[in-house]
Amino acid sequence: MLLLGLIGMLWSSAVLPSFWRVMPARELSSRILLNDRFKPGVLSKVLARIERQPAPVLVPHELARAEALVRLRVAEEAVKRASSEDADREVTLTVEQVRSSLSLNPTDSFLWLMLYSVETTRNGFDPSNVSYLEQSYAMAPREAWIGLRRNKLALAIFPNLSEAVQAKATQEFAGMVDGDFIDDAAINLKTVGWLRRDRLLASLEHVDITQRKSLAKRLVDDGLKVRVPGVEIDEKLWR
Repeated sequence: MLLLGLIGMLWSSAVLPSFWRVMPARELSSRILLNDRFKPGVLSKVLARIERQPAPVLVPHELARAEALVRLRVAEEAVKRASSEDADREVTLTVEQVRSSLSLNPTDSFLWLMLYSVETTRNGFDPSNVSYLEQSYAMAPREAWIGLRRNKLALAIFPNLSEAVQAKATQEFAGMVDGDFIDDAAINLKTVGWLRRDRLLASLEHVDITQRKSLAKRLVDDGLKVRVPGVEIDEKLWR
């Protein structure tokens, strides 16, 4: 009993600090994924604090993911400041951290998406990077919050995707409409998805009629003459 008690104490002393470090990391990750805004410089300070911490005993992927997400946001801010030197450095560090996080948790659909996005931002479109986007779909084909970012990127390179992933991207578009993300779906349709509009609109056949009407109205308001399945539009509105 004494030996078991001693083992329990040693385990607690080793593991509990890890929990205290991981819990704030989870909260931080959630805030970034929800697109919360932070005061200038705050995330850089958080990043420095993360880098000073020893690797946790348990779930190291949580801290690695938090660092990757912080670096993604810091890199975005550097790009917006138009400081090419800072941006290049931050993007390079971000790619390294995202890859490190994926090595610990290769099922992270969002980070696969971000790896594709960052690599494309850094080097332009490269067919060899399409596998990152396809991996994101493989891990989570129906995650709405990921789809809001992913669908635009997928439609932009639609011919470069496999037929299976094209089908997933098309279903994702329909899911956006069905989930009432009408503005996002309309923007995707009239920009990167315009050449695929017939296929995208056909995918809406089984979407709730209320959402189909909302999309049709939004497209008419934008001056686009398209047919949404099952929705009758007064021809006078297009004149």
